Amino acid sequence: MSAIDPIRNSAMLRRGTRSIWTGKSRLLGTQRLVSPLVLLIVWQVFSATGLLPSRILASPFTIMETASHLMRSGELASGLAVSFLRVLAGFSIALALGVVLALLSGLSRLGETIIDPPLQMLKAMPFLGLLPLFILWFGIGEAPKIGLVAVGAIFPIYLTLHAGIRGVDLKLIEAGRTLGLGQWGQIRHIILLGALPSLLVGIRYGLSVSWLSLVVGEQINAGSGLGHIITNARDFLQTDVIVVCLLVYAAMGLATDALVRYIEQRYLRWRPRLVTS
Repeated sequence: MSAIDPIRNSAMLRRGTRSIWTGKSRLLGTQRLVSPLVLLIVWQVFSATGLLPSRILASPFTIMETASHLMRSGELASGLAVSFLRVLAGFSIALALGVVLALLSGLSRLGETIIDPPLQMLKAMPFLGLLPLFILWFGIGEAPKIGLVAVGAIFPIYLTLHAGIRGVDLKLIEAGRTLGLGQWGQIRHIILLGALPSLLVGIRYGLSVSWLSLVVGEQINAGSGLGHIITNARDFLQTDVIVVCLLVYAAMGLATDALVRYIEQRYLRWRPRLVTS
């Protein structure tokens, strides 16, 4: 037996193990689709037999036809565009304020003493209950809807970034000082990069809260957007339209979450991974 044979056998064993794990992962992924398909079939059967009246919940086939009609008419696309812009505006405000407040609080004891207690108090309040106050302060236009999105998203961003800043290894900061990095250099090259994984987790959570906040905010006198479509459908007992819009909300939440996950995989390759397959 040559010296290369053990190495070759080891490589073949690793490839075989990897293929087994890949096959198991695909099998598990296929099995996870079984229960949703069964649920859809039962739902359709109940709707077709009258056990589930359409005034309570429309059938899956009806919902698919309604979604196709809304897309062809352009009503769904225009409503989605308006809702997306509201989330974008509110989340941008939350991201800017959350990062600034987390930096001031995480990098300074005085900043933490001044900033952290009020934010912790506001975090303990049900932020969706602020909507009546926002209407009194800003009227019934775009401001209360965008403000509700911003308030809901700012806390996850602030908390995760603050924890990430405080969790940076002090040995890395000492190494930066040894290499001649000044205070701004340490913040830019060590602290911010070290806290970036935590910030991205906060962004993912903040985006999901943003869409949740918008669902509530758009129910209040919305003249456009997905909430406006839902309000009109509620008045006419159109459960199929309501379900379509709720599914669009969910799809947008998943899409924005997938975008952040892609950014994590692309720009955080230096992180050690616990799961490799």
